[in-house]
Amino acid sequence: MRILLIVNSFASSVTPRNTVLVHEHLAKHHDVQVVETNERGHATRFAQDAASRGLDAVVGFGGDGTLNEIATGLAGSDTALAMLPGGSTNVFVRTLGIANDPMVALTQLMAGIDRNEIERVSLGQANGRYFTFHAGIGYDAAVVEQVERRSSLKRIVGQPLFAYSALHSWFKSYDRKYPHFTMNIDGRAIPNGFFSVVLNTNPYTFVGKHAIHLSSAASLEQKLVVVTFRKMTTPLMLKTLYSALRRGGLETSSGIDIATDVENVKIEFPAPFPYQLDGDYLGDTTSIEIKHCPEALRLVRPTIEF
Repeated sequence: MRILLIVNSFASSVTPRNTVLVHEHLAKHHDVQVVETNERGHATRFAQDAASRGLDAVVGFGGDGTLNEIATGLAGSDTALAMLPGGSTNVFVRTLGIANDPMVALTQLMAGIDRNEIERVSLGQANGRYFTFHAGIGYDAAVVEQVERRSSLKRIVGQPLFAYSALHSWFKSYDRKYPHFTMNIDGRAIPNGFFSVVLNTNPYTFVGKHAIHLSSAASLEQKLVVVTFRKMTTPLMLKTLYSALRRGGLETSSGIDIATDVENVKIEFPAPFPYQLDGDYLGDTTSIEIKHCPEALRLVRPTIEF
């Protein structure tokens, strides 16, 4: 099998040693080329080139941002994606049941490749860019922006930086008094959105070893799920966190709207609002159009053996 290994050497868990080990293990049975990313968008260009050359698979070694770029480059092609955990959270990889240790994960993925455990899965798309597990609009995008402002600390501090940024955004920088956008979900209007997550998979994220579940209806085999907070109070968010950690998901209430089986979402507001895709902050905008893209990506499923 012809494989391109795309490495983000700046990712939190990627080191020269484990990069060499990954390459050596892949090269035992496959024709492998290695490239390293050094700027935003680089992984997308590498993936597009791999697809245009008809390579069988791209193995990504990096975090969720690297995953997003590679998936964007491979969407609609016949080149499969296999992803190794190299970031601080690795949401998508862990959602698939892949180990958070790169070498264990490599064994699982190579077993999947050898057994041809490759299938087409759905993606979301926001303003023309794909996402694999979620799009965040409003508050969580503001949190991601805070993290990226301190990107030099991300590799050293890890997840505590996300916790600090979440608290800083909540108490100081994010306006929780007034709505930030209006939404149209498959023709249904929500006029007062404070914070929304469009899910392509579940869980939404991980805190340490604990998954944050917003909706069990979200999966790669289904259409999108949209969770929208219509107010942002401390009691509501504490209740949300408890339900997400302990009860396996949220329920619709006066403060939370949950839409399942969603194909199209339009989000607008006169004033700019922040958004992020797969944990990658993309700036502020006044309009986002999101759609479900069925069978957009060939994905290597891991072989999990106990």
